[in-house]
Amino acid sequence: MNYTRTLIDILDRLVSTQDEALNTVAARCADTIQNDGLIHLYGSGHSVIPTMDAFPRYGSFAGIHPLTDPRLMWHNVLGPGGVRELLWLERTEGYVQQYLDHEPLAAGDVMVVYSHGGRNAAPVEAAMYAAKRGLFTVAVTSVANLERPAEHSSGQRIAEICDITVDTGVPVQDAVVEVDGWDRPVGGASTVVACVVSHEIVTRTAAVLASRGVVVPTFVSPTVPGATVASNDEVFADHRRRIHAAEGRSL
Repeated sequence: MNYTRTLIDILDRLVSTQDEALNTVAARCADTIQNDGLIHLYGSGHSVIPTMDAFPRYGSFAGIHPLTDPRLMWHNVLGPGGVRELLWLERTEGYVQQYLDHEPLAAGDVMVVYSHGGRNAAPVEAAMYAAKRGLFTVAVTSVANLERPAEHSSGQRIAEICDITVDTGVPVQDAVVEVDGWDRPVGGASTVVACVVSHEIVTRTAAVLASRGVVVPTFVSPTVPGATVASNDEVFADHRRRIHAAEGRSL
């Protein structure tokens, strides 16, 4: 089995089955951006990667707000900041509220929650927190995991909490390549597909905004004709303005 060919097959299914869901998410995100709100992106562990790849980077625009909790990201393999303590914390109920209480989440915003399995306490409680506060919630997860039992005491997975679900279609085991002589598959797929979903949301939202005559400051590479490094100053300024406005609304 070829890793790249398998990913292409998964992405083909994403395009053919999730188009309507992605268009719905894009329309709600466009509403939020047009109303000076924020699109919050949340993930823990490797699911932080699609939030970081969405913003800030070339081709993304102000108003996208990755929620990056350093305690749920690793900067080491073993020891302090390592994967074992991260895995323990993302399964610990009651923690996520302590982090999100200090973030500018406001009613009318969008919260996109990334989690392949959709069962750990961190994504489940992030989805609950946002839903309770009137945000439009989006689960980016593999629906195949709904066949597995819930791990959170609520008995819920993020696909059962959020207003809409984008199904990545990634197999439950995540790794997609079987190697002869090995008893465990290799080549994780969920992060790559989740990053594609991030950019589908970014590009489709931009298209909706453009159709309404709305232009939002957008990160641009200095290699683009007419752009310079200073061209992105307006993106940082608009993002700061939106964060401060959201902090006022979320009090």
